[in-house]
Amino acid sequence: MKRIEEIYWLRFYGCLAVFCFHFLDRLNERFDNLYIDLARIPTVLGTPVFIFISIFLFSARYGSHIPDGFLANRVKYVMVPYVIYGLIYSTTNYLSVTADGGELGFVDNFVEYMIYAGWHGYFLIIAMQFYVFYWVYNRYHLSRYLPAAPWLVIGSLISAGYWGMTRWFDVSPPGYLHWIVPVGWIYLFFLALVMVRHYPDLSRVNALRYLASPWWLAGWVAIIVALTFAGQLEYSSKESWVIPFFILFTLWLMRTLKDRPAPPLVKKINEYSFGIYLAHPLFFAVVDFLDGYLHFPLMVYCALLLVVGMAGSILLNDLVNRFNWGGMMFGKRLAIR
Repeated sequence: MKRIEEIYWLRFYGCLAVFCFHFLDRLNERFDNLYIDLARIPTVLGTPVFIFISIFLFSARYGSHIPDGFLANRVKYVMVPYVIYGLIYSTTNYLSVTADGGELGFVDNFVEYMIYAGWHGYFLIIAMQFYVFYWVYNRYHLSRYLPAAPWLVIGSLISAGYWGMTRWFDVSPPGYLHWIVPVGWIYLFFLALVMVRHYPDLSRVNALRYLASPWWLAGWVAIIVALTFAGQLEYSSKESWVIPFFILFTLWLMRTLKDRPAPPLVKKINEYSFGIYLAHPLFFAVVDFLDGYLHFPLMVYCALLLVVGMAGSILLNDLVNRFNWGGMMFGKRLAIR
């Protein structure tokens, strides 16, 4: 398959967006102001980026001819890291709370993390569901009943309605159970199918060319910023306003960066993106632990989060992928040409 340079750029953006979202979460624990809210806006696209990329690449590579062992490989390289990192994060949370004198049952904490997906690895559960749906969609030719273009519109409305209802009724089941419901992300599946169908010449479709205009994206961002100043928004990828934001952003990026070669730095971040996604909060926690004793000035604290979080994640992923089992357990390092 021909290299799709735009995907390198998009994965680079998504990786940094997730990283910065959690970085801003740390800052938000110290103070909350308008500037942090504004900085959060571009970071909410991180999780949708990774879901979109997976379906886009599978569809571009395999089409409706899915290879044998497709789901088995996805389970191996997605769900095994979910279990391994879930155990790590649940155990460190338990030790941290009990060390501070809090009361936390080990079993209850384990269930919160592993069964209720109550950590940032909830994304892996979402991804696995869509891998299964992709297999079913092509295995049983569901495109006859769920054509991609109409269902991009329908799916966007369903997803926006779902996130709006969970916010309106303050739905809060254990962990992140309401986040992993696939209807909240279904628009990404059909967006990927539509774009693959018309790739690389997306501009030949009037609607895609029209929506890829930077003016639509700029207009929507202006509305988001205005609502931010008015204090009307919550900032996560699980919000209704994120859906048009993601669609407009992705169409604009895929058109603007078409065939623009990704530089070495972008490709290097792509190479370690899965490991960075999984491990960076672990290294943030190391900085927080040291800060509890050393009380870093704010600028030093921020610099340490950025450097230790990124460098530590890359070094860990590089180390574990030197072993045959390492990529399967701790996140596979991507082979980037």
